[in-house]
Amino acid sequence: MIHLVVFDLDGTLVDSRRDLANATNALIVEMGGQALAEERVTGMIGDGAAALVKRALTAASLDPDTPGALDRFLTHYDVRLLDHTKAYPGMVDTLAELSRRARLAVLTNKPSAPTERLLDGLGLRRWFADVVGGDTSEGRKPTPNGLMGIIHRASLAPGDALLVGDSAIDLATARNAGTRSCLARYGFGFNDTTLKSGSGEHVIDSPAALVPLVDSLNGIRSSQN
Repeated sequence: MIHLVVFDLDGTLVDSRRDLANATNALIVEMGGQALAEERVTGMIGDGAAALVKRALTAASLDPDTPGALDRFLTHYDVRLLDHTKAYPGMVDTLAELSRRARLAVLTNKPSAPTERLLDGLGLRRWFADVVGGDTSEGRKPTPNGLMGIIHRASLAPGDALLVGDSAIDLATARNAGTRSCLARYGFGFNDTTLKSGSGEHVIDSPAALVPLVDSLNGIRSSQN
């Protein structure tokens, strides 16, 4: 039975690619480089802000180890955090339905402060009993500590949890923790080649598809089928 559904943030709960790209390009231009295409920056997202900054500066032919570059990026992102970022269509209704079936949580490599601010700003925070950012003592995905901490605080076992994400990092995290997983094909980190067929790993094409999936895993015929 699935008693806990844990969500990745960027590319799973919310579409944040434009604000992340704009903040990245603000840093690049500030450092004297040429802005990158949004799609190119999007492909660099997933391992946290530090990795994004290094990848983007390298792609812009700038020094990826420039002192203070990460802090400068975070400043640019802080003022753009909610400019264009939105919950994916259907996500709010999905969270409302899932909250009647399971405990909900967030596990992201984004730092805790912007994560909380984003969830609050979009009216999503109320659905989640636990929110773990990438700057906590539990570490960052794909290490399983953050996910295992969420499971432990819920007094559950790994087999009771489903991790919903959009990337190979999320899939690796679920595998490392021994939970089931679901990848969002609509997310900007999705890659078909990361999946293993028939091993408790699932794919959805929209947030609404998550409710019948959880019902199916729990042996219930979903009203949304």
